[in-house]
Amino acid sequence: MSEPAGPAPAQRMRDAFWWLIATMICVHACMATTRVTASLWVLKQGYGEASVGMLLSLFAVAPIALSLWAGRLADRHGLHRPVGMGVLLAFVGAVLALVIPHLWAIATGCLLCGGAVAMAGVAMQREAGLMAQEPGELKKIFSWMALGPALSNALSPIIAGLLIDHVGMSAGFAFAALLPLLAWALARKVPRNPPKVVTKSFRERAAWDLFRLPAYRRLLIVNLALSAGWDAHSFVVPVVGHARGLSAASIGLVLGSFAVAATLVRLAIVRFADDIDEAKALRAAMALAMLTFIAYAWLPGTLGLVAGSALLGVALGSVQPMVLAMLHRATPHERHGQALGLRMLTLNGATVGMPVGFGMLAATTALAAPMWLMAGILLLAQLPARRL
Repeated sequence: MSEPAGPAPAQRMRDAFWWLIATMICVHACMATTRVTASLWVLKQGYGEASVGMLLSLFAVAPIALSLWAGRLADRHGLHRPVGMGVLLAFVGAVLALVIPHLWAIATGCLLCGGAVAMAGVAMQREAGLMAQEPGELKKIFSWMALGPALSNALSPIIAGLLIDHVGMSAGFAFAALLPLLAWALARKVPRNPPKVVTKSFRERAAWDLFRLPAYRRLLIVNLALSAGWDAHSFVVPVVGHARGLSAASIGLVLGSFAVAATLVRLAIVRFADDIDEAKALRAAMALAMLTFIAYAWLPGTLGLVAGSALLGVALGSVQPMVLAMLHRATPHERHGQALGLRMLTLNGATVGMPVGFGMLAATTALAAPMWLMAGILLLAQLPARRL
């Protein structure tokens, strides 16, 4: 007997959660692999560090244009259509970089792969939220979802580096081109759960109306402040490490301690989700990050910087599961896609300009000035955080 039409049963959707995470890993890994390979290709061709910076910024440009559209598509059609479009963008971007070894093609590939993460990521976050059976499960689900990009960021550069060293630069792009195909095969294992059909007379409200919701507006302010901390840390560690004469391996160790701590704290959230109050946890994370930012420049030696980065990893790594769980409760069910898309647009918009601002501030004042600026921003952000 055939299965009845309509939304998939809740238990079946929950069983498909691991396919959803695997899809997220593959889409994000395509972007991460392209990012590493494109950077090395540009340097090998002698274009210089400025071109690398330009390429890296392109990964954040496309999400600004596509995030809201991706959210609307997810609200209207569910998971598979936006994920399919994201997979197509990623595949075309990686193949373009593979087939046409010119700077304009590599740049276009970076742009498309960044857009792919926006298209697919919003839909997958929305779908993950639907799999929660009770409010406490949202933190667990989004902690697992946050581990996907962390895992791909850890493994993709290693795999890409091995392929480039032993096969050639084109092998890195070829590997990136295979990942979207795998992502689509995995996404098709997730049951279709189409949203309720609306009539043609239905008039969709603009995403910007969500700013009228006080809880959503405060969440975005807090999320922006904490997200800027990621950019400040990524900028300051190489700068401070180079000024202190640390080796590349030592600087990598400092950055790695941040990633490891962020991963571990997300696993801890999965384990203790039922005992965590999101609003209090966010305020505690902000306080810990603020104090660490203030002290960071005076931490002694490599081990001191490793400890400081680990503390920042714990604080900033805990944010995304909390914010996404609260966001799903603060916005109407039928507008979760829009809410996630607007969040992604806002964060990526800040990401484009943040490194430039930090660079100008450090050049005109002190190397640690971005850290001190972040401490001040987090102190001010405690005001909306206390009203969550």
